[in-house]
Amino acid sequence: RLDIVEGRFGDMEELVESRLAGAVFDIGVSSMQIDQAERGFSFQKDGPLDMRMSDHGISAADIVNRASEAVLADIFYLYGEDRASRRLASAIVPARAEEKITTTLTLAALVAKQLPRPKFGQPHPATRVFQALRIAVNDELGELARGLAAAENLLEEGGVLVVVTFHSLEDRIVKRFFQTR
Repeated sequence: RLDIVEGRFGDMEELVESRLAGAVFDIGVSSMQIDQAERGFSFQKDGPLDMRMSDHGISAADIVNRASEAVLADIFYLYGEDRASRRLASAIVPARAEEKITTTLTLAALVAKQLPRPKFGQPHPATRVFQALRIAVNDELGELARGLAAAENLLEEGGVLVVVTFHSLEDRIVKRFFQTR
């Protein structure tokens, strides 16, 4: 009664061969991915600045080392909701001119230098930047929107759609989708 299919949410219509009684989306990164330093998702373990969910496409290092200052600032602000986005982007551009930023700890240290030291219990200063880069690298919000549309097309009458989200950007997309449907 349950078929697990690996793939992108946005490709669901090509991956699924029949109508669905229900679909469950678990959005975002898993702790297993964060725990693997070589995947490049964590600012707590040194690894390549990758963040790709799959093994193809642009990496976080590609974005950090190639995007313009304005594009970096937009990514940090729109996907990380970081109010210091412009300051962070303006620090990254000259740093990458001296030496490419290729590891997670290099980027985390650079970000931490630009922001006030967090108080006890507050998240690491690089949390929002890493979230923003991960979302940009994997087009997570676009995949979510395409997946919701695909699920709507695939669900049979009375079908159930469950979406597990972890932050406000995902929440807004899902809530708006359900409100309009």
